[in-house]
Amino acid sequence: MGTISKRGLAALAVASVLPLAFGSFSAAFAKDKVKIAFVGPLTGAISPHGIGGRNSAELAVKLMNAEPNTKYEYELVVLDDECKPNVGVQVVTKIASDRSIIAAIPHYCSATAIATVDIFNRFKMPMVVWAAVLPEITYAKKYPEVHRVSGILIGQNRIGAQFMKARGYKKFVSFADSTDYGKSMNKYFTQFTLENGNEILGSFSVPPDQQDLSAELTKIKELNPEVIYFGGLTPLGARLRTQMAKFGINAQLEGNSGIMGDAFVNAAGPELAEGTLTFFDSPPLSKMPGGKMFADAYKAAGYSEPPEAYGPFAYVATRLVMETIEKVGPDRAKVTTDLGDVKDRPSIVGPVTFDDHGQNITPLTTSYVVQDGKWVVWEESEYVSGKRKLKNLP
Repeated sequence: MGTISKRGLAALAVASVLPLAFGSFSAAFAKDKVKIAFVGPLTGAISPHGIGGRNSAELAVKLMNAEPNTKYEYELVVLDDECKPNVGVQVVTKIASDRSIIAAIPHYCSATAIATVDIFNRFKMPMVVWAAVLPEITYAKKYPEVHRVSGILIGQNRIGAQFMKARGYKKFVSFADSTDYGKSMNKYFTQFTLENGNEILGSFSVPPDQQDLSAELTKIKELNPEVIYFGGLTPLGARLRTQMAKFGINAQLEGNSGIMGDAFVNAAGPELAEGTLTFFDSPPLSKMPGGKMFADAYKAAGYSEPPEAYGPFAYVATRLVMETIEKVGPDRAKVTTDLGDVKDRPSIVGPVTFDDHGQNITPLTTSYVVQDGKWVVWEESEYVSGKRKLKNLP
Protein backbone atom coordinates (compact mmCIF):
# COMPACT_ATOMS: atom_id res chain seq x y z
CA MET A 1 0.00 0.00 0.00
CA GLY A 2 2.72 2.47 -0.77
CA THR A 3 4.47 1.61 2.47
CA ILE A 4 7.18 4.12 3.35
CA SER A 5 9.82 1.47 3.74
CA LYS A 6 13.18 1.04 2.08
CA ARG A 7 11.67 -1.49 -0.26
CA GLY A 8 8.71 0.70 -1.14
CA LEU A 9 10.74 3.86 -1.58
CA ALA A 10 13.23 2.13 -3.79
CA ALA A 11 10.44 0.86 -5.98
CA LEU A 12 8.97 4.32 -6.36
CA ALA A 13 12.28 6.06 -6.94
CA VAL A 14 13.24 3.94 -9.92
CA ALA A 15 9.80 3.29 -11.32
CA SER A 16 10.81 4.11 -14.86
CA VAL A 17 13.55 1.50 -15.07
CA LEU A 18 12.35 -1.33 -12.87
CA PRO A 19 10.07 -3.00 -15.43
CA LEU A 20 13.01 -3.31 -17.81
CA ALA A 21 15.51 -4.24 -15.14
CA PHE A 22 13.48 -7.09 -13.77
CA GLY A 23 11.79 -8.28 -16.97
CA SER A 24 14.29 -11.07 -17.53
CA PHE A 25 14.30 -11.92 -13.82
CA SER A 26 10.54 -12.51 -13.82
CA ALA A 27 10.74 -14.66 -16.91
CA ALA A 28 13.44 -16.85 -15.39
CA PHE A 29 11.75 -17.24 -12.02
CA ALA A 30 8.03 -17.40 -12.65
CA LYS A 31 5.82 -16.62 -9.66
CA ASP A 32 2.27 -17.72 -8.99
CA LYS A 33 -0.18 -15.18 -10.40
CA VAL A 34 -2.75 -13.56 -8.13
CA LYS A 35 -5.71 -11.56 -9.44
CA ILE A 36 -7.15 -8.50 -7.73
CA ALA A 37 -9.90 -6.29 -9.14
CA PHE A 38 -10.25 -2.54 -9.58
CA VAL A 39 -13.75 -1.12 -10.03
CA GLY A 40 -14.52 2.48 -10.95
CA PRO A 41 -16.29 4.74 -13.48
CA LEU A 42 -14.23 4.43 -16.66
CA THR A 43 -16.89 5.77 -19.03
CA GLY A 44 -19.45 8.53 -18.68
CA ALA A 45 -19.30 11.94 -17.07
CA ILE A 46 -17.35 10.82 -13.99
CA SER A 47 -14.74 8.89 -15.99
CA PRO A 48 -11.80 11.30 -15.39
CA HIS A 49 -11.89 10.31 -11.72
CA GLY A 50 -12.22 6.60 -12.49
CA ILE A 51 -9.40 6.64 -15.03
CA GLY A 52 -7.11 8.47 -12.60
CA GLY A 53 -7.91 5.84 -9.98
CA ARG A 54 -7.37 2.98 -12.39
CA ASN A 55 -4.01 4.35 -13.50
CA SER A 56 -2.94 4.70 -9.88
CA ALA A 57 -4.00 1.16 -8.99
CA GLU A 58 -2.23 -0.12 -12.08
CA LEU A 59 0.89 1.77 -11.07
CA ALA A 60 0.83 0.06 -7.66
CA VAL A 61 0.66 -3.33 -9.39
CA LYS A 62 3.49 -2.48 -11.81
CA LEU A 63 5.76 -1.40 -9.00
CA MET A 64 4.96 -4.41 -6.85
CA ASN A 65 5.58 -6.78 -9.75
CA ALA A 66 8.94 -5.09 -10.37
CA GLU A 67 10.17 -5.91 -6.87
CA PRO A 68 12.36 -9.05 -6.90
CA ASN A 69 11.51 -10.36 -3.45
CA THR A 70 7.74 -10.63 -3.68
CA LYS A 71 6.09 -14.05 -3.54
CA TYR A 72 3.48 -13.45 -6.21
CA GLU A 73 2.92 -11.76 -9.54
CA TYR A 74 -0.20 -9.60 -9.50
CA GLU A 75 -2.77 -9.10 -12.25
CA LEU A 76 -5.22 -6.22 -12.06
CA VAL A 77 -8.68 -7.05 -13.39
CA VAL A 78 -10.31 -3.73 -14.32
CA LEU A 79 -14.07 -3.21 -14.49
CA ASP A 80 -16.22 -0.19 -15.31
CA ASP A 81 -19.14 0.52 -12.94
CA GLU A 82 -20.14 3.67 -14.90
CA CYS A 83 -21.00 5.34 -11.56
CA LYS A 84 -24.34 3.49 -11.76
CA PRO A 85 -25.59 1.29 -8.89
CA ASN A 86 -27.17 -1.32 -11.19
CA VAL A 87 -23.99 -1.67 -13.24
CA GLY A 88 -21.91 -1.78 -10.09
CA VAL A 89 -24.00 -4.66 -8.76
CA GLN A 90 -23.46 -6.57 -12.01
CA VAL A 91 -19.69 -6.15 -12.18
CA VAL A 92 -19.11 -6.76 -8.48
CA THR A 93 -21.20 -9.92 -8.63
CA LYS A 94 -19.04 -11.00 -11.56
CA ILE A 95 -15.74 -10.55 -9.75
CA ALA A 96 -16.99 -11.76 -6.37
CA SER A 97 -18.24 -15.04 -7.87
CA ASP A 98 -14.87 -15.59 -9.56
CA ARG A 99 -12.86 -17.38 -6.89
CA SER A 100 -9.61 -16.70 -8.75
CA ILE A 101 -9.96 -13.01 -7.82
CA ILE A 102 -8.82 -12.63 -4.22
CA ALA A 103 -9.74 -9.04 -3.35
CA ALA A 104 -11.11 -5.81 -4.81
CA ILE A 105 -10.42 -2.08 -4.82
CA PRO A 106 -13.86 -0.68 -5.66
CA HIS A 107 -15.77 2.50 -6.35
CA TYR A 108 -15.50 6.23 -6.69
CA CYS A 109 -19.24 6.87 -6.49
CA SER A 110 -20.98 6.44 -3.15
CA ALA A 111 -24.35 5.52 -4.66
CA THR A 112 -22.65 2.61 -6.42
CA ALA A 113 -20.60 1.56 -3.40
CA ILE A 114 -23.55 1.40 -1.03
CA ALA A 115 -25.34 -0.84 -3.54
CA THR A 116 -22.54 -3.43 -3.58
CA VAL A 117 -21.44 -3.83 0.05
CA ASP A 118 -23.85 -6.71 0.65
CA ILE A 119 -22.36 -8.57 -2.32
CA PHE A 120 -18.83 -8.42 -0.94
CA ASN A 121 -20.13 -9.78 2.34
CA ARG A 122 -22.20 -12.52 0.72
CA PHE A 123 -19.30 -13.79 -1.37
CA LYS A 124 -16.78 -13.27 1.46
CA MET A 125 -14.60 -11.10 -0.79
CA PRO A 126 -12.33 -8.59 0.98
CA MET A 127 -12.28 -5.09 -0.44
CA VAL A 128 -10.82 -1.67 0.23
CA VAL A 129 -12.81 1.32 -1.05
CA TRP A 130 -10.56 3.91 -2.67
CA ALA A 131 -12.82 6.96 -2.90
CA ALA A 132 -16.56 6.77 -2.08
CA VAL A 133 -17.20 8.81 1.10
CA LEU A 134 -20.79 7.99 2.17
CA PRO A 135 -20.55 7.06 5.89
CA GLU A 136 -22.98 4.16 5.57
CA ILE A 137 -20.61 2.23 3.29
CA THR A 138 -18.58 1.24 6.32
CA TYR A 139 -20.89 2.15 9.21
CA ALA A 140 -24.37 0.95 8.22
CA LYS A 141 -23.40 -2.69 8.72
CA LYS A 142 -20.39 -4.23 10.38
CA TYR A 143 -19.10 -6.33 7.48
CA PRO A 144 -15.58 -7.71 8.04
CA GLU A 145 -14.94 -7.70 4.28
CA VAL A 146 -15.53 -3.95 3.91
CA HIS A 147 -12.71 -1.43 4.40
CA ARG A 148 -12.02 2.10 3.20
CA VAL A 149 -8.82 4.15 3.01
CA SER A 150 -10.54 7.41 2.05
CA GLY A 151 -12.30 9.55 4.63
CA ILE A 152 -16.03 10.07 5.08
CA LEU A 153 -18.10 13.13 4.30
CA ILE A 154 -18.97 14.02 7.91
CA GLY A 155 -15.60 15.65 8.59
CA GLN A 156 -15.72 17.62 5.36
CA ASN A 157 -19.03 19.18 6.31
CA ARG A 158 -18.06 19.87 9.92
CA ILE A 159 -14.87 21.67 8.90
CA GLY A 160 -16.67 23.41 6.06
CA ALA A 161 -19.35 24.84 8.33
CA GLN A 162 -16.75 26.10 10.80
CA PHE A 163 -14.71 27.63 7.97
CA MET A 164 -17.70 29.49 6.50
CA LYS A 165 -18.74 30.82 9.91
CA ALA A 166 -15.20 32.08 10.48
CA ARG A 167 -15.41 34.03 7.22
CA GLY A 168 -18.60 35.69 8.48
CA TYR A 169 -21.11 34.07 6.12
CA LYS A 170 -24.63 33.70 7.54
CA LYS A 171 -27.16 32.90 4.78
CA PHE A 172 -26.93 29.68 2.79
CA VAL A 173 -28.79 27.65 0.20
CA SER A 174 -28.19 23.91 -0.17
CA PHE A 175 -28.08 22.39 -3.66
CA ALA A 176 -27.46 18.62 -3.72
CA ASP A 177 -28.03 15.69 -6.00
CA SER A 178 -30.85 13.26 -5.18
CA THR A 179 -28.67 10.18 -4.63
CA ASP A 180 -27.87 8.75 -1.19
CA TYR A 181 -24.58 10.63 -1.47
CA GLY A 182 -26.25 13.99 -2.07
CA LYS A 183 -28.82 13.37 0.66
CA SER A 184 -26.06 12.60 3.14
CA MET A 185 -24.09 15.67 2.09
CA ASN A 186 -27.17 17.85 2.63
CA LYS A 187 -27.92 16.17 5.96
CA TYR A 188 -24.52 16.93 7.48
CA PHE A 189 -24.22 20.34 5.84
CA THR A 190 -27.57 21.26 7.37
CA GLN A 191 -26.67 19.87 10.79
CA PHE A 192 -23.33 21.64 11.09
CA THR A 193 -24.46 24.91 9.49
CA LEU A 194 -27.32 25.22 11.99
CA GLU A 195 -25.04 24.22 14.87
CA ASN A 196 -22.83 27.16 13.90
CA GLY A 197 -25.78 29.52 14.18
CA ASN A 198 -26.20 30.17 10.48
CA GLU A 199 -29.35 30.21 8.37
CA ILE A 200 -30.40 27.91 5.50
CA LEU A 201 -32.78 29.80 3.24
CA GLY A 202 -33.71 26.79 1.14
CA SER A 203 -32.69 23.29 0.07
CA PHE A 204 -32.81 21.96 -3.48
CA SER A 205 -32.34 18.42 -4.78
CA VAL A 206 -32.03 17.34 -8.41
CA PRO A 207 -31.03 14.12 -10.22
CA PRO A 208 -27.28 14.11 -10.93
CA ASP A 209 -27.89 14.01 -14.70
CA GLN A 210 -30.32 16.95 -14.79
CA GLN A 211 -29.05 19.38 -17.41
CA ASP A 212 -31.30 22.44 -17.05
CA LEU A 213 -31.22 24.00 -13.58
CA SER A 214 -33.28 27.06 -14.52
CA ALA A 215 -36.26 26.36 -12.25
CA GLU A 216 -34.08 25.85 -9.20
CA LEU A 217 -31.79 28.80 -9.93
CA THR A 218 -34.77 31.13 -10.46
CA LYS A 219 -35.92 30.37 -6.91
CA ILE A 220 -32.37 30.60 -5.55
CA LYS A 221 -31.90 34.03 -7.10
CA GLU A 222 -35.05 35.21 -5.32
CA LEU A 223 -33.72 33.89 -2.00
CA ASN A 224 -30.48 35.86 -2.53
CA PRO A 225 -28.13 33.67 -0.45
CA GLU A 226 -24.59 34.67 0.38
CA VAL A 227 -23.43 31.09 -0.25
CA ILE A 228 -24.62 28.16 -2.36
CA TYR A 229 -23.52 24.87 -0.86
CA PHE A 230 -23.14 22.08 -3.41
CA GLY A 231 -23.40 18.40 -2.43
CA GLY A 232 -22.73 16.35 -5.52
CA LEU A 233 -20.19 15.30 -8.13
CA THR A 234 -18.19 17.17 -10.76
CA PRO A 235 -20.57 17.17 -13.79
CA LEU A 236 -23.54 18.59 -11.87
CA GLY A 237 -21.27 20.96 -9.96
CA ALA A 238 -19.82 22.35 -13.16
CA ARG A 239 -23.33 22.81 -14.61
CA LEU A 240 -24.41 24.60 -11.45
CA ARG A 241 -21.48 27.01 -11.58
CA THR A 242 -21.93 27.69 -15.29
CA GLN A 243 -25.67 28.30 -15.00
CA MET A 244 -25.24 30.45 -11.87
CA ALA A 245 -23.26 32.83 -14.06
CA LYS A 246 -25.97 32.87 -16.74
CA PHE A 247 -28.53 33.83 -14.09
CA GLY A 248 -26.28 36.53 -12.67
CA ILE A 249 -26.10 34.80 -9.29
CA ASN A 250 -23.03 36.06 -7.49
CA ALA A 251 -23.17 33.76 -4.46
CA GLN A 252 -20.03 32.12 -3.12
CA LEU A 253 -19.86 28.45 -4.16
CA GLU A 254 -18.96 26.00 -1.38
CA GLY A 255 -18.24 22.42 -2.44
CA ASN A 256 -16.84 19.22 -1.02
CA SER A 257 -14.77 16.23 -2.11
CA GLY A 258 -17.18 15.50 -4.98
CA ILE A 259 -15.76 18.38 -7.02
CA MET A 260 -12.15 18.07 -5.87
CA GLY A 261 -9.78 17.56 -8.78
CA ASP A 262 -8.78 18.97 -12.15
CA ALA A 263 -11.99 17.76 -13.79
CA PHE A 264 -14.20 20.39 -12.11
CA VAL A 265 -11.90 23.27 -13.04
CA ASN A 266 -11.64 22.00 -16.61
CA ALA A 267 -15.43 21.59 -16.92
CA ALA A 268 -16.41 24.94 -15.41
CA GLY A 269 -13.41 26.78 -16.82
CA PRO A 270 -10.72 28.51 -14.75
CA GLU A 271 -12.52 31.85 -14.74
CA LEU A 272 -15.82 30.57 -13.35
CA ALA A 273 -14.12 28.06 -11.05
CA GLU A 274 -11.97 30.81 -9.50
CA GLY A 275 -12.68 31.24 -5.79
CA THR A 276 -14.68 28.04 -5.42
CA LEU A 277 -14.14 26.49 -1.99
CA THR A 278 -14.02 22.83 -1.13
CA PHE A 279 -13.12 20.60 1.78
CA PHE A 280 -11.29 17.33 1.14
CA ASP A 281 -9.97 14.69 3.53
CA SER A 282 -6.38 14.82 2.38
CA PRO A 283 -3.46 17.20 2.08
CA PRO A 284 -2.30 17.99 -1.48
CA LEU A 285 -0.05 15.48 -3.20
CA SER A 286 2.98 17.69 -2.58
CA LYS A 287 2.47 17.43 1.18
CA MET A 288 1.80 13.68 1.36
CA PRO A 289 4.63 11.59 2.87
CA GLY A 290 5.19 9.83 -0.44
CA GLY A 291 3.57 12.40 -2.70
CA LYS A 292 6.60 13.37 -4.72
CA MET A 293 7.62 9.78 -5.28
CA PHE A 294 4.09 8.87 -6.37
CA ALA A 295 3.98 11.84 -8.75
CA ASP A 296 7.38 10.95 -10.22
CA ALA A 297 6.44 7.29 -10.65
CA TYR A 298 3.08 8.22 -12.19
CA LYS A 299 4.79 10.51 -14.68
CA ALA A 300 7.47 7.91 -15.46
CA ALA A 301 4.76 5.35 -16.19
CA GLY A 302 3.59 7.59 -19.04
CA TYR A 303 -0.03 8.19 -18.05
CA SER A 304 -1.54 11.06 -20.02
CA GLU A 305 -4.47 11.56 -17.63
CA PRO A 306 -4.02 13.10 -14.15
CA PRO A 307 -4.48 10.85 -11.11
CA GLU A 308 -7.19 13.24 -9.88
CA ALA A 309 -7.81 13.78 -6.18
CA TYR A 310 -8.37 10.15 -5.21
CA GLY A 311 -5.66 8.53 -7.35
CA PRO A 312 -3.23 8.34 -4.42
CA PHE A 313 -5.91 6.57 -2.36
CA ALA A 314 -6.44 4.03 -5.16
CA TYR A 315 -2.69 3.42 -5.09
CA VAL A 316 -2.72 3.02 -1.31
CA ALA A 317 -5.71 0.64 -1.35
CA THR A 318 -4.12 -1.52 -4.06
CA ARG A 319 -0.75 -1.63 -2.35
CA LEU A 320 -2.39 -2.50 0.98
CA VAL A 321 -4.26 -5.41 -0.59
CA MET A 322 -1.11 -6.77 -2.25
CA GLU A 323 1.04 -6.44 0.86
CA THR A 324 -1.64 -8.27 2.81
CA ILE A 325 -1.63 -11.09 0.26
CA GLU A 326 2.16 -11.22 0.46
CA LYS A 327 1.82 -11.67 4.22
CA VAL A 328 -1.01 -14.23 4.50
CA GLY A 329 -1.31 -15.70 0.99
CA PRO A 330 -4.00 -15.49 -1.71
CA ASP A 331 -6.84 -16.56 0.56
CA ARG A 332 -9.95 -14.37 0.89
CA ALA A 333 -10.66 -15.26 4.52
CA LYS A 334 -7.08 -14.69 5.65
CA VAL A 335 -6.86 -11.37 3.76
CA THR A 336 -10.12 -10.23 5.38
CA THR A 337 -8.84 -11.08 8.85
CA ASP A 338 -5.49 -9.38 8.37
CA LEU A 339 -7.05 -6.20 6.95
CA GLY A 340 -9.12 -6.00 10.11
CA ASP A 341 -5.92 -5.53 12.11
CA VAL A 342 -4.42 -2.64 10.13
CA LYS A 343 -3.06 -0.05 12.57
CA ASP A 344 -0.70 2.86 11.83
CA ARG A 345 0.39 1.36 8.52
CA PRO A 346 2.58 3.87 6.66
CA SER A 347 1.45 4.88 3.19
CA ILE A 348 2.04 7.62 0.66
CA VAL A 349 -0.99 9.53 2.02
CA GLY A 350 -0.05 9.06 5.68
CA PRO A 351 -0.72 6.32 8.25
CA VAL A 352 -3.72 4.05 7.76
CA THR A 353 -5.66 2.74 10.75
CA PHE A 354 -8.93 0.85 10.35
CA ASP A 355 -11.47 1.05 13.16
CA ASP A 356 -13.79 -1.84 14.03
CA HIS A 357 -15.91 -1.04 10.95
CA GLY A 358 -12.96 -1.03 8.54
CA GLN A 359 -12.89 2.76 8.26
CA ASN A 360 -9.59 4.59 8.03
CA ILE A 361 -9.76 7.06 10.90
CA THR A 362 -6.66 9.10 10.12
CA PRO A 363 -7.46 11.35 7.08
CA LEU A 364 -7.28 15.06 7.87
CA THR A 365 -9.69 17.51 6.25
CA THR A 366 -7.97 20.27 4.27
CA SER A 367 -9.58 23.49 2.99
CA TYR A 368 -8.99 24.36 -0.67
CA VAL A 369 -9.79 27.24 -3.01
CA VAL A 370 -9.44 27.48 -6.79
CA GLN A 371 -6.78 30.02 -7.72
CA ASP A 372 -5.64 30.53 -11.32
CA GLY A 373 -7.12 27.24 -12.46
CA LYS A 374 -5.64 25.10 -9.66
CA TRP A 375 -6.86 23.87 -6.29
CA VAL A 376 -4.68 25.59 -3.68
CA VAL A 377 -4.57 24.96 0.06
CA TRP A 378 -6.48 27.86 1.62
CA GLU A 379 -3.69 28.86 3.97
CA GLU A 380 -1.29 29.16 1.02
CA SER A 381 -3.64 31.11 -1.24
CA GLU A 382 -3.82 34.82 -2.03
CA TYR A 383 -7.30 34.83 -0.51
CA VAL A 384 -5.76 34.62 2.98
CA SER A 385 -3.65 37.73 2.48
CA GLY A 386 -6.61 39.64 1.11
CA LYS A 387 -5.03 40.04 -2.32
CA ARG A 388 -8.03 38.13 -3.64
CA LYS A 389 -11.49 38.05 -2.09
CA LEU A 390 -14.26 35.49 -1.92
CA LYS A 391 -17.71 36.49 -3.12
CA ASN A 392 -20.25 38.20 -0.80
CA LEU A 393 -17.90 38.55 2.15
CA PRO A 394 -19.77 40.38 4.93
